[in-house]
Amino acid sequence: MTIVNHENLVFYPAFCFKASPTHFTWVKMGAADVHRLRKSSDFVGQNIFFYNNHPIQFVSLVGIIVARTDVPRRTILILDDSSGATIEIAVLKQTSPNPGTTSQETPATGPGKPAWSSFSLTAPTATSLTQTTHVTSKDHNKIDISALQPGTLVRVKGTLSTFRSQMQLHLERFWLVRDTNAEMQFLDTRLRFLIEVLSVPWVLTDEEVETLRDDAERCDERTLEHKRRAERVARKRVEREERHARAIALQYEKEERERERELKKIREDGERVMRKFGFERSK
Repeated sequence: MTIVNHENLVFYPAFCFKASPTHFTWVKMGAADVHRLRKSSDFVGQNIFFYNNHPIQFVSLVGIIVARTDVPRRTILILDDSSGATIEIAVLKQTSPNPGTTSQETPATGPGKPAWSSFSLTAPTATSLTQTTHVTSKDHNKIDISALQPGTLVRVKGTLSTFRSQMQLHLERFWLVRDTNAEMQFLDTRLRFLIEVLSVPWVLTDEEVETLRDDAERCDERTLEHKRRAERVARKRVEREERHARAIALQYEKEERERERELKKIREDGERVMRKFGFERSK
Protein backbone atom coordinates (compact mmCIF):
# COMPACT_ATOMS: atom_id res chain seq x y z
CA MET A 1 0.00 0.00 0.00
CA THR A 2 1.49 3.30 -1.09
CA ILE A 3 1.78 6.08 1.47
CA VAL A 4 1.01 9.50 0.01
CA ASN A 5 1.45 12.90 1.54
CA HIS A 6 0.95 15.51 -1.19
CA GLU A 7 2.26 18.91 -0.20
CA ASN A 8 -0.79 20.64 -1.64
CA LEU A 9 -3.24 18.48 0.33
CA VAL A 10 -4.17 18.96 3.98
CA PHE A 11 -4.98 15.79 5.90
CA TYR A 12 -7.18 16.94 8.75
CA PRO A 13 -7.15 15.28 12.19
CA ALA A 14 -9.64 12.52 12.88
CA PHE A 15 -11.86 14.82 14.94
CA CYS A 16 -12.65 16.66 11.69
CA PHE A 17 -13.94 13.55 9.93
CA LYS A 18 -17.54 14.10 11.04
CA ALA A 19 -17.57 17.17 8.77
CA SER A 20 -16.36 15.12 5.81
CA PRO A 21 -18.81 14.38 2.97
CA THR A 22 -17.32 10.87 2.60
CA HIS A 23 -16.24 9.35 5.91
CA PHE A 24 -19.61 8.33 7.37
CA THR A 25 -21.43 7.53 4.11
CA TRP A 26 -21.53 4.68 1.62
CA VAL A 27 -19.42 6.24 -1.11
CA LYS A 28 -20.44 5.19 -4.61
CA MET A 29 -17.22 4.32 -6.42
CA GLY A 30 -15.83 2.31 -9.29
CA ALA A 31 -13.39 -0.54 -8.71
CA ALA A 32 -10.65 1.43 -10.47
CA ASP A 33 -11.17 4.33 -8.06
CA VAL A 34 -11.10 2.01 -5.06
CA HIS A 35 -7.65 0.85 -6.17
CA ARG A 36 -6.58 4.52 -6.24
CA LEU A 37 -7.28 4.90 -2.53
CA ARG A 38 -4.15 5.48 -0.50
CA LYS A 39 -3.03 5.90 3.08
CA SER A 40 -1.59 9.09 4.50
CA SER A 41 1.67 9.27 6.44
CA ASP A 42 -0.30 11.22 9.06
CA PHE A 43 -2.39 8.12 9.85
CA VAL A 44 0.19 5.33 9.84
CA GLY A 45 -1.12 2.25 11.66
CA GLN A 46 -4.75 3.22 11.20
CA ASN A 47 -7.09 1.58 8.72
CA ILE A 48 -8.03 4.89 7.07
CA PHE A 49 -8.01 5.32 3.28
CA PHE A 50 -8.08 8.52 1.27
CA TYR A 51 -9.12 9.65 -2.17
CA ASN A 52 -7.14 12.89 -2.43
CA ASN A 53 -7.65 13.94 1.19
CA HIS A 54 -11.20 12.57 1.53
CA PRO A 55 -11.34 9.91 4.29
CA ILE A 56 -13.28 6.83 3.16
CA GLN A 57 -14.23 3.70 5.07
CA PHE A 58 -17.48 2.48 3.43
CA VAL A 59 -17.98 2.02 -0.31
CA SER A 60 -20.75 0.87 -2.63
CA LEU A 61 -20.27 -0.65 -6.09
CA VAL A 62 -22.42 -2.08 -8.87
CA GLY A 63 -21.07 -4.73 -11.21
CA ILE A 64 -21.16 -8.32 -12.43
CA ILE A 65 -19.79 -11.24 -10.44
CA VAL A 66 -17.28 -12.85 -12.81
CA ALA A 67 -15.75 -15.46 -10.49
CA ARG A 68 -16.40 -17.14 -7.17
CA THR A 69 -13.82 -19.11 -5.22
CA ASP A 70 -14.13 -20.83 -1.86
CA VAL A 71 -11.14 -21.00 0.47
CA PRO A 72 -11.12 -22.42 4.02
CA ARG A 73 -12.17 -19.24 5.89
CA ARG A 74 -13.92 -17.14 3.27
CA THR A 75 -15.52 -16.95 -0.14
CA ILE A 76 -13.84 -14.64 -2.66
CA LEU A 77 -16.00 -12.94 -5.29
CA ILE A 78 -14.54 -11.01 -8.22
CA LEU A 79 -16.62 -7.99 -9.25
CA ASP A 80 -16.25 -6.32 -12.65
CA ASP A 81 -17.98 -2.93 -12.90
CA SER A 82 -16.55 -1.89 -16.31
CA SER A 83 -14.43 0.83 -14.68
CA GLY A 84 -11.22 -0.65 -16.02
CA ALA A 85 -10.44 -2.86 -13.02
CA THR A 86 -11.94 -5.68 -11.01
CA ILE A 87 -12.00 -5.96 -7.24
CA GLU A 88 -12.05 -8.84 -4.78
CA ILE A 89 -14.98 -9.11 -2.39
CA ALA A 90 -14.26 -11.23 0.67
CA VAL A 91 -17.14 -12.87 2.54
CA LEU A 92 -16.25 -14.45 5.87
CA LYS A 93 -17.38 -17.95 6.72
CA GLN A 94 -18.83 -18.64 10.13
CA THR A 95 -16.37 -20.54 12.27
CA SER A 96 -17.81 -23.65 13.92
CA PRO A 97 -16.79 -24.72 17.47
CA ASN A 98 -16.28 -28.23 16.09
CA PRO A 99 -14.81 -28.16 12.57
CA GLY A 100 -15.64 -31.83 12.13
CA THR A 101 -19.39 -31.28 12.31
CA THR A 102 -21.73 -29.46 9.95
CA SER A 103 -24.98 -29.83 11.93
CA GLN A 104 -25.22 -26.06 12.49
CA GLU A 105 -24.31 -25.08 8.94
CA THR A 106 -26.95 -24.03 6.44
CA PRO A 107 -26.84 -24.64 2.71
CA ALA A 108 -25.62 -21.69 0.64
CA THR A 109 -27.90 -22.74 -2.23
CA GLY A 110 -31.53 -23.79 -2.13
CA PRO A 111 -32.90 -27.18 -3.13
CA GLY A 112 -32.43 -27.92 -6.78
CA LYS A 113 -30.10 -24.96 -7.41
CA PRO A 114 -26.69 -25.67 -8.87
CA ALA A 115 -23.66 -24.78 -6.76
CA TRP A 116 -21.60 -22.28 -8.73
CA SER A 117 -17.92 -21.88 -7.90
CA SER A 118 -14.56 -21.74 -9.55
CA PHE A 119 -14.20 -25.45 -8.73
CA SER A 120 -15.65 -28.17 -10.89
CA LEU A 121 -19.00 -29.49 -9.70
CA THR A 122 -17.66 -32.97 -10.22
CA ALA A 123 -14.78 -32.42 -7.83
CA PRO A 124 -14.93 -34.25 -4.47
CA THR A 125 -15.14 -30.93 -2.60
CA ALA A 126 -18.15 -29.57 -4.49
CA THR A 127 -20.70 -30.94 -2.00
CA SER A 128 -18.87 -29.56 1.02
CA LEU A 129 -18.64 -26.11 -0.54
CA THR A 130 -22.44 -25.78 -0.62
CA GLN A 131 -22.72 -26.34 3.15
CA THR A 132 -21.51 -22.99 4.41
CA THR A 133 -22.82 -20.14 6.54
CA HIS A 134 -21.40 -16.70 5.75
CA VAL A 135 -21.29 -13.67 8.05
CA THR A 136 -20.61 -9.97 7.63
CA SER A 137 -17.19 -8.80 8.74
CA LYS A 138 -18.34 -5.88 10.91
CA ASP A 139 -21.22 -7.25 13.00
CA HIS A 140 -20.87 -10.97 12.12
CA ASN A 141 -24.52 -11.16 11.10
CA LYS A 142 -25.47 -14.09 8.90
CA ILE A 143 -25.67 -13.28 5.20
CA ASP A 144 -26.88 -15.62 2.46
CA ILE A 145 -24.75 -15.17 -0.66
CA SER A 146 -26.13 -18.14 -2.56
CA ALA A 147 -27.51 -15.72 -5.17
CA LEU A 148 -24.07 -14.22 -5.82
CA GLN A 149 -23.03 -16.48 -8.68
CA PRO A 150 -20.96 -15.66 -11.77
CA GLY A 151 -23.02 -13.61 -14.21
CA THR A 152 -25.11 -11.91 -11.50
CA LEU A 153 -25.46 -8.13 -11.62
CA VAL A 154 -25.33 -6.89 -8.05
CA ARG A 155 -24.92 -3.82 -5.87
CA VAL A 156 -22.61 -4.37 -2.91
CA LYS A 157 -21.68 -2.39 0.17
CA GLY A 158 -18.63 -3.12 2.24
CA THR A 159 -15.67 -2.00 4.31
CA LEU A 160 -12.13 -1.66 3.02
CA SER A 161 -8.86 -3.43 3.71
CA THR A 162 -5.72 -4.48 1.89
CA PHE A 163 -4.55 -7.99 1.08
CA ARG A 164 -1.14 -8.51 -0.47
CA SER A 165 -0.95 -4.76 -1.18
CA GLN A 166 -4.24 -4.83 -3.10
CA MET A 167 -7.50 -3.19 -2.07
CA GLN A 168 -10.20 -5.62 -0.99
CA LEU A 169 -13.84 -5.19 -0.05
CA HIS A 170 -15.43 -6.99 2.92
CA LEU A 171 -19.09 -7.60 2.14
CA GLU A 172 -21.67 -6.12 4.50
CA ARG A 173 -24.82 -5.91 2.31
CA PHE A 174 -25.90 -6.59 -1.24
CA TRP A 175 -28.88 -6.28 -3.59
CA LEU A 176 -29.50 -7.94 -6.91
CA VAL A 177 -29.84 -5.39 -9.71
CA ARG A 178 -32.56 -6.58 -12.09
CA ASP A 179 -33.22 -3.29 -13.85
CA THR A 180 -30.77 -1.70 -16.30
CA ASN A 181 -32.22 1.70 -15.45
CA ALA A 182 -31.21 1.22 -11.80
CA GLU A 183 -27.68 0.33 -12.88
CA MET A 184 -27.38 3.40 -15.12
CA GLN A 185 -28.78 5.64 -12.37
CA PHE A 186 -26.12 4.34 -9.99
CA LEU A 187 -23.38 4.92 -12.57
CA ASP A 188 -24.61 8.47 -13.15
CA THR A 189 -24.62 9.21 -9.41
CA ARG A 190 -21.19 7.65 -9.05
CA LEU A 191 -19.73 9.79 -11.85
CA ARG A 192 -21.24 13.02 -10.53
CA PHE A 193 -19.94 12.30 -7.00
CA LEU A 194 -16.47 11.60 -8.41
CA ILE A 195 -16.41 14.88 -10.33
CA GLU A 196 -18.12 17.11 -7.77
CA VAL A 197 -16.72 15.72 -4.50
CA LEU A 198 -13.86 13.22 -4.72
CA SER A 199 -11.86 15.04 -7.37
CA VAL A 200 -12.02 18.31 -5.41
CA PRO A 201 -9.77 18.49 -2.31
CA TRP A 202 -11.63 18.68 0.98
CA VAL A 203 -11.08 22.10 2.53
CA LEU A 204 -11.97 23.40 5.99
CA THR A 205 -11.39 26.92 7.27
CA ASP A 206 -9.35 27.52 10.42
CA GLU A 207 -12.55 28.53 12.22
CA GLU A 208 -14.25 25.25 11.23
CA VAL A 209 -11.25 23.23 12.45
CA GLU A 210 -11.24 25.06 15.79
CA THR A 211 -14.98 24.52 16.17
CA LEU A 212 -14.58 20.82 15.48
CA ARG A 213 -11.65 20.67 17.91
CA ASP A 214 -13.76 22.28 20.64
CA ASP A 215 -16.59 19.83 19.92
CA ALA A 216 -14.15 16.92 20.17
CA GLU A 217 -12.76 18.21 23.48
CA ARG A 218 -16.24 18.63 24.90
CA CYS A 219 -17.09 15.15 23.70
CA ASP A 220 -13.95 13.81 25.40
CA GLU A 221 -14.93 15.61 28.60
CA ARG A 222 -18.43 14.13 28.44
CA THR A 223 -16.98 10.69 27.79
CA LEU A 224 -14.64 11.08 30.76
CA GLU A 225 -17.49 12.29 32.96
CA HIS A 226 -19.66 9.36 31.87
CA LYS A 227 -16.79 7.01 32.71
CA ARG A 228 -16.34 8.61 36.13
CA ARG A 229 -20.10 8.46 36.75
CA ALA A 230 -20.15 4.78 35.78
CA GLU A 231 -17.23 4.14 38.15
CA ARG A 232 -19.06 5.94 40.97
CA VAL A 233 -22.22 3.93 40.32
CA ALA A 234 -20.23 0.69 40.29
CA ARG A 235 -18.41 1.67 43.49
CA LYS A 236 -21.68 2.54 45.24
CA ARG A 237 -23.15 -0.77 44.08
CA VAL A 238 -20.20 -2.67 45.58
CA GLU A 239 -20.49 -0.71 48.84
CA ARG A 240 -24.24 -1.37 48.97
CA GLU A 241 -23.69 -5.08 48.40
CA GLU A 242 -21.03 -5.13 51.11
CA ARG A 243 -23.40 -3.39 53.55
CA HIS A 244 -26.13 -5.89 52.72
CA ALA A 245 -23.68 -8.75 53.22
CA ARG A 246 -22.64 -7.39 56.64
CA ALA A 247 -26.28 -6.89 57.63
CA ILE A 248 -27.12 -10.44 56.61
CA ALA A 249 -24.12 -11.78 58.55
CA LEU A 250 -25.15 -9.82 61.69
CA GLN A 251 -28.73 -11.03 61.38
CA TYR A 252 -27.50 -14.62 61.01
CA GLU A 253 -25.33 -14.29 64.13
CA LYS A 254 -28.27 -12.84 66.07
CA GLU A 255 -30.54 -15.69 64.97
CA GLU A 256 -27.84 -18.23 65.94
CA ARG A 257 -27.65 -16.75 69.44
CA GLU A 258 -31.43 -16.87 69.70
CA ARG A 259 -31.44 -20.51 68.62
CA GLU A 260 -28.74 -21.36 71.19
CA ARG A 261 -30.76 -19.67 73.97
CA GLU A 262 -33.88 -21.55 72.89
CA LEU A 263 -32.03 -24.87 72.89
CA LYS A 264 -30.53 -24.15 76.33
CA LYS A 265 -33.97 -23.30 77.71
CA ILE A 266 -35.46 -26.48 76.21
CA ARG A 267 -32.71 -28.59 77.81
CA GLU A 268 -33.23 -26.93 81.22
CA ASP A 269 -37.02 -27.42 80.98
CA GLY A 270 -36.48 -31.06 80.11
CA GLU A 271 -34.19 -31.62 83.09
CA ARG A 272 -36.74 -30.04 85.45
CA VAL A 273 -39.48 -32.31 84.12
CA MET A 274 -37.28 -35.40 84.57
CA ARG A 275 -36.42 -34.42 88.17
CA LYS A 276 -40.08 -33.76 88.91
CA PHE A 277 -40.98 -37.31 87.94
CA GLY A 278 -38.04 -38.83 89.82
CA PHE A 279 -35.66 -39.27 86.94
CA GLU A 280 -32.07 -38.24 87.44
CA ARG A 281 -29.42 -37.78 84.80
CA SER A 282 -26.91 -40.58 84.84
CA LYS A 283 -23.55 -39.42 86.09
